[in-house]
Amino acid sequence: MTFSLGPIPIKTPFILAPMAGCTDLPFRLLCREYGAGLCYSEMIACHGLVSQQQDCLELLLTTAAEQPVIMQLYGCDPGMMGEAAAILAELPIAGIDINMGCPMEKIVQTGAGAALMKNPRLAEKIITAVCKNSTKPVTVKIRSGWNQHTITAPEIAKIAEGAGAHAIAIHARTWTDGFTGPIDLKVILQVMQSISIPVIANGDITTHEQAQAMLKKTGCAGVMIGRAALGKPWIFSGSVNQHPSMAYRVKALLRHLELAEIHLAPEPNLSKIRNHAWKYFRGTTTGPAIRKQIDATTTYPELRSFIHTLAERVL
Repeated sequence: MTFSLGPIPIKTPFILAPMAGCTDLPFRLLCREYGAGLCYSEMIACHGLVSQQQDCLELLLTTAAEQPVIMQLYGCDPGMMGEAAAILAELPIAGIDINMGCPMEKIVQTGAGAALMKNPRLAEKIITAVCKNSTKPVTVKIRSGWNQHTITAPEIAKIAEGAGAHAIAIHARTWTDGFTGPIDLKVILQVMQSISIPVIANGDITTHEQAQAMLKKTGCAGVMIGRAALGKPWIFSGSVNQHPSMAYRVKALLRHLELAEIHLAPEPNLSKIRNHAWKYFRGTTTGPAIRKQIDATTTYPELRSFIHTLAERVL
C-alpha cells in the first residue's frame, strides 16, 4: 500500500510522527532503515527560523539518505509562517508540515499548535500563507478539536484542502484529551469523508499490528507512529520480531549512536541521547537497572562506553 505526497511516492504507509526533542536526523535515519516510509522533523518555530536563531537552524539538518522527509513549522502569525515556509522550501526536503496539534501549554498559549483547532479563520490564513510560499507539498497535522464540544477536524481538513494542502495527519484526540484515553475513529472517518487528499491516522498506535489494523479499519492512506517508536524503531517493520532479544536491542542502539556520532558533531547532546538510549530496554527485566546506569552517566563518551560494555555482555 502506498500513497503520494504531491509528486512524491511514499513507499510504505508507516510514518514517523514529529516529536520535539526526539525526531532529529539520526533517529529519522534509523527509522527509515527500519522501514518508515516518511519521517517528520521536530517542530521548528517560524519566528526563530526567520530570525536565523542557531537552535532553529540546527533542526534543519538533513541528508539525501533520509528522503523523503518533512520539516514541521509552528506559529500563529500567517506572514511569519509564510516567510519561514519560503526558507524551508529552498531545502532538499519532500515537504512542509504545519503543526496544529501540539498540546504543550507554552505553544498553545501563543495561539499556535492545537490552539488553532478552535480558530478556523486563523488556521486558513496560515495554511494559505504557507502553501503560497512553498514550492514543496504542504501537509497539516491536526487534532480532533479543542475539546469534545468543539470537534473541528472535518471543517479544518476541508479548509486545508481548499487552501492547497496535499495531506492531513490527524491525531484523533482533542487538546483536552492530551495523550490519554482512546482515539476517536469516527473523527478519522469523518475527515476522510470530507476531503479527497490523503489522510494519515495518528494516536494510540503502540505496535506494528495496531498500525496495520488501523489501515484496515479506516482505509486511511498512512499511519503515523510517535512515542511508541522511541527505543523501538523496528515498529515500522512487519518482518521483525516486535519483542526482540536484548542483543537485538543493543545492536539497534549501537546503530543509533553511530548515526548520532556521524551527524551531530562534535558529539551528540548527552541528555538527548540518554533520553533515547534507555527506551531501548523498556519492558525488559533488566530495563530499570540499565536506565539507572544510563542516567548516571555524565558525559557522552561515558554513555557510549557503558553501551559498548553492555554489548560485549550480550552480543
